[in-house]
Order: sequence, then structure tokens, then C-alpha cells
Amino acid sequence: RHRMKLNTPLGSYVILGIVATSTLFKMGNAFTTTTSSTTKTSSLLSGSFVRRREQYESISDHSHHGGQHSHHQLPLHSARSIGSRLLMAPQEAWDAYNVALEAHPLLVKSITASVILGAADLAGQALESRTAAANAPDGAAAATTTIDFARTARFAFFGLVLQAPWNHFYYLMLDGALPPTEEPFTPTTGIKVVIDQFVQAPIFTVLIFGFLGFLEGKNLNSIKQQLDDDYADTMVANWKLWVPATVVNIAFVPPILRVLYLNCIFFFWSIFLSIKINGSNVSNEEN
Repeated sequence: RHRMKLNTPLGSYVILGIVATSTLFKMGNAFTTTTSSTTKTSSLLSGSFVRRREQYESISDHSHHGGQHSHHQLPLHSARSIGSRLLMAPQEAWDAYNVALEAHPLLVKSITASVILGAADLAGQALESRTAAANAPDGAAAATTTIDFARTARFAFFGLVLQAPWNHFYYLMLDGALPPTEEPFTPTTGIKVVIDQFVQAPIFTVLIFGFLGFLEGKNLNSIKQQLDDDYADTMVANWKLWVPATVVNIAFVPPILRVLYLNCIFFFWSIFLSIKINGSNVSNEEN
């Protein structure tokens, strides 16, 4: 199988990534978020919570004064009220998430990415263990079930400090330069997809390999070797998944939720990256 070799020194990729990251952070600082909508939403949610608490206390008082039967059987309207509160819990959680997202967008996105990417690595390790157990001789499968928590922590840390901040400021810059359109499929959408996948994605992929490699303690030569071995295949797989995913993201997803959408897709992409990067590590150690 032919592999595309990287003739450009790794240092150029790292410098390019650092410059791009600095630019994104500087431009992202220019886009300050307003809190008026957050305050309004918070007030509405608070009012809803207060009304439901008063309703619950009213039901409790009614049950308390209703005699001995109230201790054994809830009134019909009380049971319906409890059921309604249980059904509304997911909606309230989503509303609370959106309030927090508007109030602290970068923090919420970063924590969300950290949880999702850590879970993705655990899923990747589970798939690796299952595959290894299926291919291992009898009696040797038990040795493949160990979880590498350090590896999971690296992916979670990557989501916290790089993946979410990068995409947060990148989309602020992209939408600032090319504002979203009302119609989903426009020349603007096409241009943004091209920029995302053929300018941003190749740079960010190099940063992923470099960042995770440095966390593992690799030197520059080892990281460059892994890029030589895996970068071309990784980019082909990236475009198969991320070109259609990016079209949906830019055309249909509200800007405030784009990083959350990316994190959900990134769950599956991180499984691939986890297996790809760590599979190469195992091959190198065996060689």
C-alpha cells in the first residue's frame, strides 16, 4: 500500500498550528457574548422552578391535611403532577445546559468535549480488547482486558484544552468572516465547508498527532514518523466522515450548538483516532 510521505519538516506544521491557534484565540476574544438573553432565560427558568415548587408544596399540604388515607394513596392530581415533573426533567436539563452554554460558552464546551472524548477512548479500548480477545489463543484473552486510564486521561485532556477551544474560536472567526445564511445550501455554505475541511482540518489533524504524542512523551522524530505512517490514511478517513458532517453542521446547526454537534460526531472520530494512534504505538514497540 502506498503512503503519502510528509516532506515538510514537522517543525513547520507545529509552527503553523501555533500561529493558527494564536490567531483564533485573538480573534475569538473580539467576539464577546452578551448576557441579556441569558438573564432572560434564567429568569424564565427560575420562575418555572418556583411555580413547580409551590405546586409541589400545595400538593404536600393537601396530602398532609387529608387524613390517614393521604399516607397510603396519593390524590389523582398529585400523581399526575409528579409524572409531569418527571417527564419535564430532560427538558429542564437541556434548558439549564443552554443557560450555562450562553453564560460560559468556552467552559461548557470544554468540559463537554473532555467527557465525550474520554468516553470515546474507553469505547476504543473496549473494541480493541474485544478484537484482541477474539484473535488471541485460548487462555490469553484475559490479558487484553486492562484499561489504560492514562490514555483515557490524555484524550479527555485533549478535549478540554485543545479540541473544544480550537473549534470554539475557529467557528467564531469563520462565522465572523462569512456570516451564516438563512438558506442552508448557499455558496457561502460551500466555501465554509471547503475552508473547514481542506484548510483547517489538515492543520488540526497535525496538532492532534503532535499534542497526544507530546503527552505520551514522544520526541519530534517519533511524532514525525507517526505522521509519515498514518497522516494520509487519517485524512482520507477524515474526509469520508467530516465532509458530510460539516455540511450538516454549517447548513443546519445553530452557531451556539455547533461545537456540541462536533463533540457528538467527534465521539466516533475519537474512537478511530484512539485505535489508529495507539495501534501504531504497539506496532512500533513490536518492531
